[in-house]
Amino acid sequence: MRVVAVDAADAFWDDGAALRACLGEPVPRIPPVFGYDERGSELFEAITELPTYYLTRVEWALLRANAAEIAHRLAADEIVELGSGSAKKTRELLAACQRRRPTTYLPVDVSREMLEHSGRTLCAAVPGLSVVGLWGRYEQALERLRSEPGGRRVVVFLGSNIGNATPAERAELLADIAATLAPGDGFLFSVDLLKAAEALDTAYNDPPGHRAFADFRLNHLTHVNRRFGADFAVEQYRPRAHFVERTGMVEGHLYALSDQRARLPRLDLEITVPRGGSINVGFSAKFDGDRLDGELAGHGLTVEHRWLDREWQYAILLARRPG
Repeated sequence: MRVVAVDAADAFWDDGAALRACLGEPVPRIPPVFGYDERGSELFEAITELPTYYLTRVEWALLRANAAEIAHRLAADEIVELGSGSAKKTRELLAACQRRRPTTYLPVDVSREMLEHSGRTLCAAVPGLSVVGLWGRYEQALERLRSEPGGRRVVVFLGSNIGNATPAERAELLADIAATLAPGDGFLFSVDLLKAAEALDTAYNDPPGHRAFADFRLNHLTHVNRRFGADFAVEQYRPRAHFVERTGMVEGHLYALSDQRARLPRLDLEITVPRGGSINVGFSAKFDGDRLDGELAGHGLTVEHRWLDREWQYAILLARRPG
């Protein structure tokens, strides 16, 4: 098991171009990557264990029930997982793949600590599995892979993370993924399907007695303060998520409890947030099948198979570049 930096060391944390652009939007926004420093990754793991957060539990059940069939359909030499985190859900799938043929797992994550921990755990749990962690952002990892042709390759993107971006950002990522796949290669990913707003609001906020979502969202400000010398008053923001039916997205916000002004001297930037105004710290799009198939087709990808949990309306899909 080894970890390879696909960005210049950890310089990606200090690339403020995307942060500057997003904070300048009508509703200031912090890009999702800033939520996943070491502390943020730990907090997200805590979110996946909340009793009201169904996504991880349902996805895990789908993977366990269908691991052998998925591995058979993948027939992959290399499994590239974007945003791998702890890779707990992927373990059973990787074991099924390794039983069929020698498999190399290439997890991509911005947390080196998480890559090292999950890689060691996987090597112990799945004998014979080769793990090469790619430390950095998705775009840089995919660019590197395009310059390193391998065997049959599958890009994996679980956790319904394909929805954690604006439509324009998602289109760019899908274009990057499609460009990384040779004819016959696959794209295995999960999506949360449209459902009642009440169910989504419950899933994306802390139940009584828990703070995982609140602390995860506030950690975006803590991380930006540390990285860019900013002075966001973290205690003056209240985290809350809600489903926006018009866009089909759950939006996570930090609402200002009083008028706020924050300075980011390393970006030569200052922003103001009025009382009751907010900073966006995350999207989660919910999909219907027709819309999703159309987006994939626009990038030359065709859905080959779907595994669906009918109760929770959550799906794992395998798309492929024809060849």
